[in-house]
Amino acid sequence: MQIVFQDPFGSLNPRMRVGGIIAEPLAIYGQDDASGRRRRVSELLEVVGLDSTFAERYPHELSGGQRQRIGIAAALALHPSLIVADEPVSALDVSIQTQVLNLLMDLRRRFGLTYLFISHDLHVVLHMSDRVAVMYLGEIVEVGSRDAIHREPKHPYTQGLLAAIPVADPTLRRERIIPKGEVASPLAVPSGCRFHPRCPFAFDRCRVERPALRDLGVGQQAACHLY
Repeated sequence: MQIVFQDPFGSLNPRMRVGGIIAEPLAIYGQDDASGRRRRVSELLEVVGLDSTFAERYPHELSGGQRQRIGIAAALALHPSLIVADEPVSALDVSIQTQVLNLLMDLRRRFGLTYLFISHDLHVVLHMSDRVAVMYLGEIVEVGSRDAIHREPKHPYTQGLLAAIPVADPTLRRERIIPKGEVASPLAVPSGCRFHPRCPFAFDRCRVERPALRDLGVGQQAACHLY
């Protein structure tokens, strides 16, 4: 298991050249000699769309998208089967986001990777994922396949998230589900359902009883008393 961090500038050692950053996991785990690690660094740079000359550069000499590619290359160094991608494109410009997302999807097919992809951008989540878990205040409120979540979200919070995604067609009108108030502090979690102070469908039971994650029989689970 490896991880790709949200901020590529903060996650790369500014005192090390790119080649040293990518080779560091190999050195720590005693893989290859120095010349073998240099070859592996060149291979990994090529895999993420950069040439071998980048090995001699420092992180501050690179763009945000290039730095994130270096982070991905370092994560691939030890042949992981699972990569945790923690908001990997949120710190990048929109045009660069697409390039990095396409790279991640290509690497998934090429190396048979599994991603745990964490993001607040549901549009990106639906583009990247096979299965989706929606969280509110640190708790999973709905789980289902990407298509099921997109087509028929069950939890009011998921419905609100999907309704907030911009639609390119200006003639298309859809019902907006707008949560009330502000998100509660994790240090003062509401009793009962954590979403009930903001939920337009809340009733008395929601205020006192915490809902369990229930199987709805359609490939989805939701933690909501409406079901």
